[in-house]
Amino acid sequence: MSAERPHAGETGSIGRGGTTYDPRMANLGTDFDRVVAHELELLDPRVRDAPEAVRRLLCADFTEFGSSGAVWDRETITTATVSDASERITATELRPVRIDSDTILLTYTAHRGGLKTLRSSVWVRQDDEWRLRHHQGTPCPPEAAARAHEGESQS
Repeated sequence: MSAERPHAGETGSIGRGGTTYDPRMANLGTDFDRVVAHELELLDPRVRDAPEAVRRLLCADFTEFGSSGAVWDRETITTATVSDASERITATELRPVRIDSDTILLTYTAHRGGLKTLRSSVWVRQDDEWRLRHHQGTPCPPEAAARAHEGESQS
């Protein structure tokens, strides 16, 4: 199943390919909706340029294994997002999966310029708020991303 839908707000548009998460398919206000909305916030240049807005969405012990191979913590990623906040990132094929009542794994393909990365984010509920605990980006050629999602839809 393929869908195309713009992000909420002005964070970019979801492209073609694979099954795309559509908030209309779930009840408004669900955990999946909140996690997806927060992930899209972190891709928004306006949020990325506001260190407090980024910190608000991250756990104190946040880690990221970046697509460059760098390892980031909450403070270093907050600084890094400000330094590259001007370039728009869009997301396709967002797939939230509940790990337990307070943990959601979100996977998707990110598009930035002509590059694609496969991304995974682990969101945890802390004090009734969803915060990003861990994020990983893996660079891939466009044809590899398409093959990965085709295999999932045939399972």
